[in-house]
Amino acid sequence: MRPSIGARRQVLRHRFPAWQPVSLAGWLDACAERYPSRPFVLADSATMTYREVAEESRRLAAGLFALGVRAGDRVGMLMANYPEFVSVKFAIARVGAIAVPFNYLYRENELAFVLADSGCRVLVTMTEFGSLDYQHMLDTIVPGWHSPGFADRDAGADGLPELRRVVVLDTGGEPRRGALSVRSLADLGGDCHTASPIQAVHPLSAGDMLYTSGTTGAPKGVVVTHDAVLRTAYASALTRAYEDGRRILYSLPCYHMFGYVEGLLSVMFVGGAVILQPTFSAEGYFRGIAEHRATDLLCVPTMAVAMVESPVRGDYDLSSLQAVLCGSAPAPRWLWPQVTRDFGVTEIVTGYGMTECGGAMTLTLPEDSLDVLCGTVGKPKLAGAAGVPGSDALVIYRAVDPETGETMPAGIEGELLSSGPTTMLGYWNRPEDTARTLRDGWLRSGDLGCVDADGYLQVTGRSKELYKSGGELVMPKEIEDLLAGHPGISQVFAVGLCDERWGEIGCAVVVPAPGWQLTEQDVLALCREKLARFKVPKRVVFYRAQDLPTTPTGKVQKYRLVQQLTS
Repeated sequence: MRPSIGARRQVLRHRFPAWQPVSLAGWLDACAERYPSRPFVLADSATMTYREVAEESRRLAAGLFALGVRAGDRVGMLMANYPEFVSVKFAIARVGAIAVPFNYLYRENELAFVLADSGCRVLVTMTEFGSLDYQHMLDTIVPGWHSPGFADRDAGADGLPELRRVVVLDTGGEPRRGALSVRSLADLGGDCHTASPIQAVHPLSAGDMLYTSGTTGAPKGVVVTHDAVLRTAYASALTRAYEDGRRILYSLPCYHMFGYVEGLLSVMFVGGAVILQPTFSAEGYFRGIAEHRATDLLCVPTMAVAMVESPVRGDYDLSSLQAVLCGSAPAPRWLWPQVTRDFGVTEIVTGYGMTECGGAMTLTLPEDSLDVLCGTVGKPKLAGAAGVPGSDALVIYRAVDPETGETMPAGIEGELLSSGPTTMLGYWNRPEDTARTLRDGWLRSGDLGCVDADGYLQVTGRSKELYKSGGELVMPKEIEDLLAGHPGISQVFAVGLCDERWGEIGCAVVVPAPGWQLTEQDVLALCREKLARFKVPKRVVFYRAQDLPTTPTGKVQKYRLVQQLTS
């Protein structure tokens, strides 16, 4: 019989009565000593135990050191959810460098920007992913990247003077002649790792630089410490009451906190495993659950919708699945009862956070009601000894007046601010942006919301997404919440568009539910019935779900929607 939620939490609290900061590699080594033969990484292509990941990371770290990587250097990672990602990630941490996992769906100009912005000394890249050929991109960005003399070229030869080596993971196509492979890097490290004077890494030093998703503009590099991401990961395990050996399946990329912290790092606190999938499909998730006996999965609402709408969901044994974490965007209320009915999942949670905070800071509890799950984004994670001193919370949240900074009473909307031990060190090479976002130990989220009397958060929108129509301020989420309740609407997004007469007008972007044929008048009639006149959108545009512009984690990029609608 499965232990109760309370019993599972008590086991974790007992094991970590005090928080001892540790580096990422130090934590991996501790887990490898405790769970040497347990699987840590499960994938179609390979299975790796904790001991195997630790040993491989040592060889790769020695190889990186031999290439000239030192503490504080940046090492870029253009890698999807392959097993090699895990070993490379911990190798970078072991050598004391800062891992910079890039969005592997970047096009050439986007990749050139983040490579230049981050100043990577080494890049580890796939040969290709889907239709993207990274070797071809690099030919244009840094010609000769695979040639023997590349590391010694003149600093002014191209726009990436700090990039000295490129390491290639063969994911298809033809690896470039002369390029150093990940396997060769490990072999290089194996030849010299006993002689590599790699220094101990301080847990409060920078360990990761993750770029923001770019939902509102150009991405910025967020620098966080080893200790910060491990605190956040432990808080996830405690809040969600992980059982020993939990297995989490996901295709969400590890260049965002969601896959990296909520998946890879959190599962280590119970000697569990991650089941990595490079891409998402509903059937791929079903197959992975059945083959690897996944007990938990990470997803965004669009993925969950695809799973419940899949005609093959009954073809697989999904009986091992017990929990789901769905985040990044609001989910329609009908979805969770459907997931419970279809898959027998009893512990469904959602949450909220930012890269700048150190990942997801709030979660609903697995024992919370459907009303709480659908009406809030949870409350600060339970963190025990890893949290804010004197509390059981990972972070403190408050809502303030965006203009005066005055703290708002419980339940009253304002800008959400947070403070806690996992907050970023700052934005890479952007002191002005850092100063604007971090003030007196409080992180300004740019999100509008409120904190209720029980500490639960409601996020009502982005301050940047508000628009004025006819001089009146309109909150998109109010329109979205209304329309999302219609059974014929699967997804909806409200945006403001420039208009000569009104200044701005509202536009509702609607994805119809399967089998429904809605008209613009159907949508507008509902709005006119329930909303003040100035809030009623002037336009309705219908989209297919696959045509929505999204980040790879499934967040709809509203600024790109606006660009599409006004082009």
